This record gives sequence, structure tokens and C-alpha cells, in this order.
Amino acid sequence: MAAPTDQRIAVPIDDPNADTEWNDILRKHGVIPEKPPSPTPMIEEAILEGRRIAHENRLEGKELDELDALEDEEDEAFLEQYRQKRIQELNELTKKSIHGSVYPISKPEYSREVTDASHNGSVFVNLTSSLGTNVESRVLSELWRQAAKEYGDIKFCEIRADKAIENYPDRNCPTILVYKNGDIVKQIVTLVTVGGVRMSMLDIDNLLVEVGAVDAKDMRVVKRKREAEEAKEEQLMGKGIKSGNLRHATVDDEDDDDWD
Repeated sequence: MAAPTDQRIAVPIDDPNADTEWNDILRKHGVIPEKPPSPTPMIEEAILEGRRIAHENRLEGKELDELDALEDEEDEAFLEQYRQKRIQELNELTKKSIHGSVYPISKPEYSREVTDASHNGSVFVNLTSSLGTNVESRVLSELWRQAAKEYGDIKFCEIRADKAIENYPDRNCPTILVYKNGDIVKQIVTLVTVGGVRMSMLDIDNLLVEVGAVDAKDMRVVKRKREAEEAKEEQLMGKGIKSGNLRHATVDDEDDDDWD
């Protein structure tokens, strides 16, 4: 027969994580492990930090006229600091905006206009479909024109796929090729991974940021992202109002039925 000290005693434990006096005794004697620290303070700290950063960056991406409209709401010195920052950013963009439109290129020009040019900055190439029925190709060509206009500091080129690469299958169109320092650094075959026919300038922005063509804090990127978020919030609020009206209408109808 084993000695009493060698025998295991079953200690009743309802919830080892509960804050009870019994559990404190068990932890003290090593019967149950110490309770891990509560994640609540860390979560609260992260939320507060997120709010602080959002407050500090509340003026990021705003145009000069939008800053002027905030004169009664923001500290004048703080606003002036952002005005000067925005003016400097606009001046720098103006100096760098040497393109401004899509370059239609031919195969003999490809090496010079794309590969060689990519040593001076990223070059984005759209290999288009030869068929007018390719909707994705038409969507990307339109986005390409808009992107070239907004991002005049970046070179956007376009060439029919079968003219650039012999026998290139039309089912792979459109294809996006991103060149940097003479090499292809990104390739997207069709738009299936970037929204399909619903691809938007937000997706173009994400691509530019991903390959390092623009910074994530670029005023054009920040502004479009902010506008999209505001539009989404308004849409959700609108749905909430419509849903609320529908509920009220249903209740009113039920009340009317009670009087029948």
C-alpha cells in the first residue's frame, strides 16, 4: 500500500480561470497554473493608440480647399503646418509629373520605352486584348488612362498582347507587367485576382503601393481610401435608416390591424 504522501488526491476544480479564493489557494500550492494576465488592458491600450494615430493623421490626404474649410474647427498653427506640407507635396508632384498619359507602344519600342526606362522608375505595361468583346481588357484600359492622368510621375504603357508576344493567348488578357530596374517585378494575368470587371482605382493604388511605385501615405492614395471609407459609412447608415423605416412601417401596419 502506498504511503499517504505518495497518493494523488483528486482536487475539485470547477473553473481554473475563475477568480475565487479556492483557486487562489490551489495556485499558491501549484495545483493549478497561475492565471494568465488579462488581455483587456492591452486591447484598451491598442484602441487608444489607434485613436491617437487617427486623430494625429486626420488631415492626411485633404486638399488645400478642404483644409481652408476647417479653419473654424482646427488650430490655425496646426492647419498652416498641413497647408505648407500639402503645398510642398503638390510642388514635388508637379516637378515629377513628366508623363500624364498612357504611352501606346510597338514591339520595336518596347525595350527602350519599357525595359530601359524602368531604370529611372517603375513602368507599368498593359497587354491588351485584340478582341473588342474582352470586357476586362476594356475596364483596365480605362483605369490605365485615369491612373496615368493622376499619377503623372509614373509611366504607364499599353500594347496589344499579340503584338508584344507572338501567339500570346487572348484568354490571358489583360495582363499587367510591372518593370523595375530592367526586370519584371510583378505580373498579373487577367483581373480575376484584383476584382475582375469591378476593379477600381483603389486596386490600382494598392498595386502601386505594393511594388513601391508610391508610398502608402501618398496624398492621392490616402484621399481615395478616405473617400471610399466615408462612402461606405454613408451607405451603411442609409441602409440602417431604410431598415428602421421598414420596421416602423411594419409596426404601424400591425397596429392598424389591431384596430380592425
